[in-house]
Amino acid sequence: MSDPRGTPWRRPRYESLLLVLVAVAALSPVYGISQDASRLCLTRAVVHGRLHDDLCLSTSGDRASYKGHLYTDKAPGMSILEVPAALAVRLPLPQEWPADSLRLWVVRLLSSGLGFLACVFLVGRVGEGLAPGYGGLALVTFGLGTLVAPFAAANFDHVPAAALGFGAFLLAWAQRPLLAGLAAGAALTVEYQTASILLVVGAYVALGGRRPLMRYALGVLPGATLLGAYDWLAFGAPWRLSYRYVTGEFARDQTSGFFGIAVPHPHILLIVLAGSGGLLVISPVVAAAAWGLVLLGRRYRPEAIVCAGVTLFFVLINSGYFLPYGGTSPGPRFMIAALPFLALGLGPVFARHPRMTTLLAAVSIVAISALTLTWASPHAGDHTIWVDLARLPVELGSSRFVQLLVANALNWLDVPRIWAAAVVECCAAAALTLALLGSLATDRFD
Repeated sequence: MSDPRGTPWRRPRYESLLLVLVAVAALSPVYGISQDASRLCLTRAVVHGRLHDDLCLSTSGDRASYKGHLYTDKAPGMSILEVPAALAVRLPLPQEWPADSLRLWVVRLLSSGLGFLACVFLVGRVGEGLAPGYGGLALVTFGLGTLVAPFAAANFDHVPAAALGFGAFLLAWAQRPLLAGLAAGAALTVEYQTASILLVVGAYVALGGRRPLMRYALGVLPGATLLGAYDWLAFGAPWRLSYRYVTGEFARDQTSGFFGIAVPHPHILLIVLAGSGGLLVISPVVAAAAWGLVLLGRRYRPEAIVCAGVTLFFVLINSGYFLPYGGTSPGPRFMIAALPFLALGLGPVFARHPRMTTLLAAVSIVAISALTLTWASPHAGDHTIWVDLARLPVELGSSRFVQLLVANALNWLDVPRIWAAAVVECCAAAALTLALLGSLATDRFD
């Protein structure tokens, strides 16, 4: 059934089990330390009543310097979100973290991990509402067949920002502009780029008239005020973002253009879409999802335009950024906030072209699962993850794929990495199979 306020909303068949399988496959990897210190040093500083932490950030490569003190160079929302978890596990200084930290993994799960599950849940529910019988396939394909999976258990802001931005759009679709504004404002504090989502959703709300727009703006106010207050206290003015004071290897590039973003370049666009870690290479099902948005537009034109607009905007800013994959990354990670919007095309395209879309989904899940298990970056070699997978049957334990396997939560139960990887792959395969069975059962009995 659909929500009476207008949002297509229906529970996919086997939803609970699908969510469990997706969670095990995406959230069990335990990655090495990356941007954790930059975010959690601000978390530590906030707990102690300040915004800078010179000692904590002294070894971090992601930092900003202002008037003799060190600050995170990230938006503050993620760090604030992680305060309860960091306090609960008594997280020590970054200098004291072991390579595979259980405490750090728990903090990641309670921030990015929860955002991931929320996003997957929303895509599944709306996907089922749009195309009854295919919401489960949309849920699994989005959760395990797109770039959200390798970042689900990593301490980056993209996945929580995606959940908040997408939630803002769905709330606006449900004609709840105040709540939509609250979610959009919260997304802004987590990732600066979500300002584009805030504006696009605002334009969508404005179609309903002045009153909904005013309520939306009122909802945005707390998040925007929090971000402005943070920038004022940390950097002297509410319009001075942390990226303005970045130090380190990429400081010069980061301060060029608009915080490192220039006019989109065709060569960078090619890298984003078809490079060794490009979206169409590691997750070809996104092409089907794009066609699905066209199909969606035949019934829900304004909503399809919003989804296409957000996706296109993120493609353009990613194609103008000096680091198209954001440094060491399995792919163009700055696209992640737009992926749930693109994923709304999955339900319609599964319904219209089930065989082709299922094939593309399976191919995408194979590649993305491999990247989730290894977090292999294209910069580590001159080939794609497909080359590593092709060599696996021949090279076996000596293959690059096996050598790159990251730690897994199952390792704390004395399960070897190779067997933990097998569990992840089995969960991914089981999730896709169960979703397919759910679609067949719906076609037969509904």
